Amino acid sequence: MIRFIHDLHVEAAAAGKPSISIEFFPPKTEDGDRALFERTLPELMTIRPGYCSVTYGAGGSTRDKTLAIVDRIQREFDLTTMMHLTCVNATEAELRQVLDQAEARGVKNILALRGDPPGGNGPWVKTEGGFEYSSQLVAYLKQRGGFNIGTAGFPEGHIAQTAGKHVDWGFLAEKIRAGADFVVTQLFFDNADYYEFRDYLTKKLGVDVPLIPGLLPVQSRNQTKRFTQMCGARLPDPFLSRLEALGDDDAAVTDYGIEYCSRQMEDLLKQGAPGVHFYTLNKPGSTVRVVRNLGLA
Repeated sequence: MIRFIHDLHVEAAAAGKPSISIEFFPPKTEDGDRALFERTLPELMTIRPGYCSVTYGAGGSTRDKTLAIVDRIQREFDLTTMMHLTCVNATEAELRQVLDQAEARGVKNILALRGDPPGGNGPWVKTEGGFEYSSQLVAYLKQRGGFNIGTAGFPEGHIAQTAGKHVDWGFLAEKIRAGADFVVTQLFFDNADYYEFRDYLTKKLGVDVPLIPGLLPVQSRNQTKRFTQMCGARLPDPFLSRLEALGDDDAAVTDYGIEYCSRQMEDLLKQGAPGVHFYTLNKPGSTVRVVRNLGLA
């Protein structure tokens, strides 16, 4: 049965269990589609995730495909699935049409984001007749009703926020006050960043919604460095040194990524994190092994 994600978080907490969720991006080819539905999803379902999410693509470039994948996952796997939705390249009327289609297909959960500019780089420009900030999209969804609303948080501060992370966290608190029901964080590799982020939001800003840490079990040195440069995540010196030592041996990097992510997750759960959201990159093996390492499959 398709559920509101906030309810899943509440039930997991009441049962003393962590919430485990997974994220995919829309494949670009038919072979990628087959791999996602015939291999990736079946393997990930063995760890019994509470829900999954599907990304939207820079500039809203995968809007229709994202919705189709969300719909298919929910129908074929009976897995609550969250659709990403961004403000980029969309008027309010166009967003309303997307939400009408989502509602008609039984989608109940939206991750509300400002989104990246078309192509993933360059200045962000508001679409005439659309929204400039994700807080406006959150407020619009709240007023419309019918959806559980997630939003993104950045333990190290958003890369585009030049005023610093505390200002960025203040804007996140505004999004929560506007109606966000839970937060999924950007990936990070130093748990201290998450703890500072969590404590500032809860103790200083009065936030009381679940703050779900996002983790990436790394699988390639160069890919990891590219991702972190794009999103502004910091690579701790010991972690980076180990990646450099392993070089282009992706199999060794993958094993190290599983080991490191397992330690990260174990510590996060011990320190009270409500669960973990895995950035799978549409590859199931590492996520499955991390969850099994902790005896949570």
